[in-house]
Amino acid sequence: MSRATERPIPPLVVSDTDDPAVVAAAGTEDYTLHATPLSWRMGRLSLASVWWGLASAMFWLILGALVALTVGTVDAIIGMVLAAVVYGAINAVFARHAARTGLTSNLFSRALFGSSGSLIAPILVAVTAIYFACFEGSVIAIALQEYLGGPVQLWYAVVVLYSVPLIFGALRTFLDRFNGILFPIYLAGMIAAVVWTGAAYGYGGGWLTQRPSELAVSGPGWWWAFTTYMADFVLMMATWDFARFARTSRRDRRFHSMVTFGPVFYFFTIVVNGVVGIFVALTIPTSGALSETSGVLGIVALMGLTGLLFVWVSQTRINTTNFYLAVTNLEGFLSRLSRVRLSRVVWGVVVGVIVFLIMLSNVFDFVLVALRYQAVLTVTWTACALVFLVLGRRLGGEAAIEWRPGRVPRFDAVGVAAWGVGTLVGFALLAFESAASWTGTWALPISFLVSTAIQATGMAARRSAQAVLARPHDPRDEVEDPWSSHVRCHVCGRSYVAVEMDRDPSAGHQAICAEHAQVNPEFSRAARAEAAGAG
Repeated sequence: MSRATERPIPPLVVSDTDDPAVVAAAGTEDYTLHATPLSWRMGRLSLASVWWGLASAMFWLILGALVALTVGTVDAIIGMVLAAVVYGAINAVFARHAARTGLTSNLFSRALFGSSGSLIAPILVAVTAIYFACFEGSVIAIALQEYLGGPVQLWYAVVVLYSVPLIFGALRTFLDRFNGILFPIYLAGMIAAVVWTGAAYGYGGGWLTQRPSELAVSGPGWWWAFTTYMADFVLMMATWDFARFARTSRRDRRFHSMVTFGPVFYFFTIVVNGVVGIFVALTIPTSGALSETSGVLGIVALMGLTGLLFVWVSQTRINTTNFYLAVTNLEGFLSRLSRVRLSRVVWGVVVGVIVFLIMLSNVFDFVLVALRYQAVLTVTWTACALVFLVLGRRLGGEAAIEWRPGRVPRFDAVGVAAWGVGTLVGFALLAFESAASWTGTWALPISFLVSTAIQATGMAARRSAQAVLARPHDPRDEVEDPWSSHVRCHVCGRSYVAVEMDRDPSAGHQAICAEHAQVNPEFSRAARAEAAGAG
């Protein structure tokens, strides 16, 4: 068809206010499959209140103690400080870009790996969040059983039954208030645990000088401690899912970069919790080897009802985050495979059932093995994302990260290669850990460096941050402000901010939202054909 006979491009149906139907849906869905509009952003303290729920997990206390038992307290603290610095620096970068783009880790991954190449990102976060929901939920159940008696399976069910409804509402309308109320109780409980432990067993400095008679790890003890904390790099992906709710003012950006997602948060989460955990766990006598279970039982036995309340508050706060991440990312993953849309309530029930069944399998038996392989995937994802953002700024890619399904390739060769090769190297090193103990210490850093090198080399070679499909008729260019203008989608009839909208070549170039563009095969084929013709 010649240009003279092409059908005219239909005008966009634009409004300057939020679509009431979209806002109503966001009350439970939180724009999981869309760019988060500026009108749905949260205040600084509200967002910090939600995210800081992660800081209260008993996991951080007991992990600090376990690391100290392995390499000694001094080396453990050095490793914690180094981890807090690295976590804080990387997440400060991620938080700024998530706020600017309004994207989840799922949507942002399209810019890294392409519309199909990014498929693994949401399921990775969902599976990890489900696993930690099981892990932290089991801690509550064991504490309840210790204090109240009864079969632990009963308490597993109780934990799931009260946890699931907590994430039915929107993040910005419930979870910030809920976690805000519980945080002072958690702080009081942690202080009480330290005071109670010292009063009962003394404040001697033996825990500070504790060191194993023989170092059973490869490399310096402080380095092993640091790489142990690398195993929780899934927090880098989770940062995107929460920082997208941040407002974009300079004051908000600074606050979130330093406090909410940056060094202040990780100093408290890793260092303060870790040191408290070392003191409490190494001071309270426990039967058998130290574990998260024995540490919790020791606290409940020492502090009684107060200890139980402390454990319940700490684990409930973090489990609101775990369940929220599991539900939103599972929804994002399955929406890529099917056009079926389920409500937040249904997804919550599905996740609750999965969590309960895994709890029955005794999660503590295989947590460490599963997390080590999961860690490789999150570490290499972090490497790709960090290089993409930092190097992309020099290559002119910072202003407009392209993530819309019809304007990125199915697979970005650079990103897929960087993530894939780095992951394979990490898996291979872990597989040979029994034959060469050094691989356990170096698997994650080496896989991070491999992905970093490939991502940087590939971007520099093509001289661009990402591969983009060059297509005409961009709704972003047709409105005065793509963040304040709302455009109606011809598929669902709802209006979303123009920054996520595209033109659908398979439907006369009518506007289409990001959610339906991702799952519409006719749109996908037509968009690629249009890009090939334009090229």
